[in-house]
Amino acid sequence: MPAGGFSVPSSGGTEFEAKITPIVIISCVMAATGGLMFGYDIGVSGGVTAMPDFLEKFFPVVYLKTKDPNINSNYCKYDNQGLQLFTSSLYLAGLTSTFFASYTTRRLGRRLTMLIAGLFFIAGTVFNAAAQNLAMLIIGRIMLGCGVGFANQAVPLFLSEIAPTRIRGGLNILFQLNVTIGILFASLVNYGTAKIKGGWGWRLSLGLAGIPAGLLTVGALLVVDTPNSLIERGRLDEGKAVLRKIRGTDNIEPEFLELVEASRVAKLVKHPFRNLLKRRNRPQLVIAVALQIFQQFTGINAIMFYAPVLFDTLGFGSDAALYSAVITGAVNVLSTLVSIYSVDKVGRRMLLLEAGVQMFLSQVVIAIILGIKVKDHSEDLHKTYAIIVVIMVCTFVSAFAWSWGPLGWLIPSETFPLETRSAGQSVTVCINLLFTFVIAQAFLSMLCHFKYGIFFFFSGWVLIMSCFVLFLLPETKNIPIEEMAERVWKQHWLWKRFMDDHEDDGEKKIGYKNGFDPSYQL
Repeated sequence: MPAGGFSVPSSGGTEFEAKITPIVIISCVMAATGGLMFGYDIGVSGGVTAMPDFLEKFFPVVYLKTKDPNINSNYCKYDNQGLQLFTSSLYLAGLTSTFFASYTTRRLGRRLTMLIAGLFFIAGTVFNAAAQNLAMLIIGRIMLGCGVGFANQAVPLFLSEIAPTRIRGGLNILFQLNVTIGILFASLVNYGTAKIKGGWGWRLSLGLAGIPAGLLTVGALLVVDTPNSLIERGRLDEGKAVLRKIRGTDNIEPEFLELVEASRVAKLVKHPFRNLLKRRNRPQLVIAVALQIFQQFTGINAIMFYAPVLFDTLGFGSDAALYSAVITGAVNVLSTLVSIYSVDKVGRRMLLLEAGVQMFLSQVVIAIILGIKVKDHSEDLHKTYAIIVVIMVCTFVSAFAWSWGPLGWLIPSETFPLETRSAGQSVTVCINLLFTFVIAQAFLSMLCHFKYGIFFFFSGWVLIMSCFVLFLLPETKNIPIEEMAERVWKQHWLWKRFMDDHEDDGEKKIGYKNGFDPSYQL
C-alpha cells in the first residue's frame, strides 16, 4: 500500500506537472527564515558565554575560574552546570513545545504555526536583551525554545509540501542553509560586540535575534498555507486554488486527487501518534529517530555551540577564538550551498556516506593533535598546529553541512505518509531537541573529563552512523512523497518485510476503492 494509503496509476510512479513558480521560491525563502532564528540562537550562545562581562554578571563562579591561574584548567574552566543550562534550556523548552506544535500544525495549518513561532521568538529576544538576572535570562531562552519547537515542526513540512518533487530536496535544504547563515551572522555579531566597552555588548548580541524573529513573523503573515494542509482541514476549493497557483499550471487534477485521497485516509486515523507505532510505519519511524540521534552525535553542535569557547580553551585567545568561529560559520554556509545543488542529483545516500569518511578522518586528526600538543594547563597551541586544527574543524563542518545537517531534517519530512506526517515530524523534532539538550548540557563536562578524547568519542559515532546509512537507509531522491511506500520501502531488503506483513495480514483485497480497508486495525 502506498504511503498515502491509496493506489497510484502505475508502479513506475507519477511525476506531476509543476513549474518552478516565483510564489514557491518566495514562500520557501520566507518560511526558511525559521532556520535563520534557530541558527542565530545556536551561534550566539557560544559567543556570549565567552564574553567576560556576561560571565561576570550572570556566572561569577565561571568568571573567577577563567581569571584565577591557580585553579585554571584548559579543558575545565567553563565546566559549570548553570552555564550549560543557559544554552540547553532552549532545547528543553523546544522539546516540550513540539507536542503542542504537532496539534497546531494539523489543526491550524503550517502557516499559523510558523506565526506562533515568530511571536515566541520576539518575546524571548526581548526578555534576553533586557535580562537583569539569571531567571530573566532563562525565561527568555525558554521562550526562544518554544519558538524553535514550533518553527522546526512547521517549516520542514511546509517546504516539503509546497515544493515540486524534482527540486524538493534543494528547497527543503533552504531551512538548513538559513540555520548556517544564522550561525555565521551570530559569529560576526559576537566578534563585533565583544569589542564594545561598557559591558553591554552581550545585550546587543542577544537583542539582534529580533531581526530573524521579525522576518519569520512577517513571512508567516505573507505566505499561503500548503495545499496538503488546506485539504487536510476540509478546505478543498481553497487547496485546489493554491495548488494551481504554486504549480503554475491548470493540469493539477491528478495531484489534487492524490492529495484528497491521502487526506481521506489520514482522517480515518484518529490517533496519529498511536498509528505511528503500527508495523507499516516502523521503517519511517526508526529512520527518523536514528537520523536525529546520529545528527547530534556527529559532534557538530558541540563544535558550533562552543566554537569560541573551544578555540579559547585551545589557547587561541578570546579575539582569535571568535575569529575562528566566523571562519567555521562561513564554511558551514558555503558547504550547505553544495548540498542544495547536489542533493537532487547525486542523492541522499551518497552525500551521507562521503561525509562520513570526511568527518571521521578530520576528528581523528584533531584528537591526535590535541592529545600530543595541548596539555591541560598549556597556554597556547603552536601556530602551525592551531592552523591545522582550524582546517580540520572546517573540513568536519563542511562535510556535516552538505550531509547530516540538511538531510537529517529533509529525509524524515519526505518519508512519512500524510496520516502520520505531523506526528512523525513532531517525534523527529522532539528526538532532535532531546539529544541537542543532552549534548549541550553535557559537552563542557565531557570536555573537562574526556579532554581531547571527546573527538575520538564522536568519531566512533560517525563510524556507526555511516554503517547505518550503508545498510538501512534507502534512497528517496525524485520520488513523490505519497509514493514512498510503493517505490522505496517495498523495494528495500529489510523494510519490505514490514510492508508485506501489513499487506498480507490486514489489507484484504475485497474491492474497496483504491485498495484500502477502513475497518482494518492492527
